[in-house]
Amino acid sequence: MAPRQGPTIRQRRFGAELRRLREAAGMSAPTAAELLGSDRTMISNIESGRFGISEERLRRLATIYECDDPALVNALADMTGGRKSGWWEEYRGKIPPDFLDASELEHDAKSLRTVQTAHIPGPFQTEDHARALFDLFIPALPRLELELRVAHRTARKEVITGEAPTPYHAVVHEAALRMQVGGRTVAKAQLNHLLDISEHSSITVLALPFTAGGFPMAGDSVLYAEGPTPPLDTVLLDTPTGAAFLFSPTQLVNFSRRLDVIEQLAFNPKESRDFISTIASEM
Repeated sequence: MAPRQGPTIRQRRFGAELRRLREAAGMSAPTAAELLGSDRTMISNIESGRFGISEERLRRLATIYECDDPALVNALADMTGGRKSGWWEEYRGKIPPDFLDASELEHDAKSLRTVQTAHIPGPFQTEDHARALFDLFIPALPRLELELRVAHRTARKEVITGEAPTPYHAVVHEAALRMQVGGRTVAKAQLNHLLDISEHSSITVLALPFTAGGFPMAGDSVLYAEGPTPPLDTVLLDTPTGAAFLFSPTQLVNFSRRLDVIEQLAFNPKESRDFISTIASEM
């Protein structure tokens, strides 16, 4: 079997969870490979996402590691196999892989929570807003890549407008709401679009005003994706050098708690709609 070139976040997440189970069992990778009856390097390749594994072998590994969480084992079994052919695959090799990983993470999530200080959440952005954002890049993006990024960003709305929309809970700071990306007309249209989608039953938009003061992760862009079972939750952080995916148990607990605190500081949904409407009317 040839190793994968550039495993996706789903494949890396699968491997990382198997590594956690192995380490929790106090077992080395060579020992696990021997008990599985495979090449001694196979376990490390699986854990890095470079190699896949069959459902049968996954369940054998879970037994070897004495995993007593059937829900987790079943969820991992659903993650076996090759790369999923989601809509984002048409952009592979054309835009940065982090963009595709974000789409895949959103698509697979049971529910989504985000905190955005300087930006409108990606799936909530209008085409004009997204284009204005990508126009700010230095050095400037080639026109074709810019348009591909805009098309991909616009397609991400599938997660909230598809046949089975994913519950999405978003906290957006006043700084992001008042930032006139693309000028007044584009910014006002973006806020009105945000108001429209906030009425969807699967979407909650909470505005966090300047008057709320300081809060955990101020300045960060955070997405918390709930997996099919809690151990498979994933946090996505936007950083100056690209996306960072976090999924250690301690990180998941701490980010969930931080999001809870921020949501308590924000306006409730009705207050948030009134607040956003007021900002839009001032533009």
